[in-house]
Amino acid sequence: MASSSSAPLRVLTGITPSGTPHLGNYVGSIRHSVRQSVAPGVESFFFLADYHALIKVQEPALIQRSTLEIAASWLACGLDPERVTFYRQSDIVEIPELTWFLTCVTGKGVLNRAHAYKAQLDKNIAKGEDPDADVTAGLFMYPVLMGADILLFNAHKVPVGRDQVQHIEMARDMAQRFNHQYGEHFTLPEAEIDDAVATLPGLDGRKMSKSYGNTIAMFAPRAQLQKQIASIVTDSRAPGEPKDTEGSALFQIYQAFATGEETEALRKAYAEGIGWGDAKQMLFERIDHEVAPLRARYEALMNDPAEIERILLVGAEKARKLARPFMAELRHAVGLRNLAAGRDKGGARKAAKVAKPSFKQYRERDGLFYFKLLDAHGAALLQSRGFASPQEAGRAIAALQQQRGAALAALAEQLEPAGPEELRAAKEALESLAETTTSTNGS
Repeated sequence: MASSSSAPLRVLTGITPSGTPHLGNYVGSIRHSVRQSVAPGVESFFFLADYHALIKVQEPALIQRSTLEIAASWLACGLDPERVTFYRQSDIVEIPELTWFLTCVTGKGVLNRAHAYKAQLDKNIAKGEDPDADVTAGLFMYPVLMGADILLFNAHKVPVGRDQVQHIEMARDMAQRFNHQYGEHFTLPEAEIDDAVATLPGLDGRKMSKSYGNTIAMFAPRAQLQKQIASIVTDSRAPGEPKDTEGSALFQIYQAFATGEETEALRKAYAEGIGWGDAKQMLFERIDHEVAPLRARYEALMNDPAEIERILLVGAEKARKLARPFMAELRHAVGLRNLAAGRDKGGARKAAKVAKPSFKQYRERDGLFYFKLLDAHGAALLQSRGFASPQEAGRAIAALQQQRGAALAALAEQLEPAGPEELRAAKEALESLAETTTSTNGS
């Protein structure tokens, strides 16, 4: 399914509810993503990946609590459900159905190479255990579920960390395999990595992570926030001794929240020998200045879970308005069809009208305009090269429609190379299209 020249850029972000949000999540994802969600020309999708959470978390109460906390966190940080599509994965029944469709075109060898699966195998082998010990089908099939999340909405961009790029490549592979088998239905997604987004160190200097137990809670009460910041590991240099900013977790965390001027002021204070207690107080005040208004909104939302549920259900319906008709198209493509439709004359005429060659014109991210000639089943027969304007592409399409085989030769330099069989099929499709147009005009 190619995007048209006027279609917005679709960006899809998934958030797994597997714990309480911390400042690393805020700096590394939430703050940046919320700002980007209102960029002009962007259609943003945000979803709570609760199906994914089931792979690692088998505590129902934790799943529920974490889903509530994460939804409240994103909303408190300014995510506007009126401007984006914000939904819970498990409310979109089309996702597991598409997961099965993609499962049936995905090679096991592709899944064998998934990083998470390989890591578990390597861990088991190192212990001398069965390679597949503790490997669930959910862990193994995780990339297919992620592919369905992305492809159901034909997302163009998926913001991910570098460790997740492989999953986007696998989703592209699934889309290509499906398109090859059943015709052009899926956009090929691209990973979006923003190196400007900070990775926050934790209390011990390592990357802030729940698995390390070194996090600072995102919406902890003031007293708890101050206590956590006071526990950040520093060196033994006394007040008055110059201190290094390089490798200082305290300085890096401050830098993620401060302005350039504030950062330089702390850098100077380090050089002049600021005491660690004073530096930690500066950090506490700077973080609390930014987080306090968000904390108030978060607490209000946490005290009104019914409102969060309402927002997610409204978002799910918004998402399903896109998912339902698209899945109907995909069901038809794979052959899951109404058996009586072929016996209904009106339905047969409608099917005949749909099942004909067609042109698809669209704009790519390079700013150029392209078109494809598709056969009656949606498979690409011709692919154009880029045109500077939609009018130029339209004129080429008109020439093919009117002159058919003769235009194929005349436009050879504006089309991607095709073999004799492909050209023959394209010529036949153009003749069929012309006959259909003549028949329609004459009826």
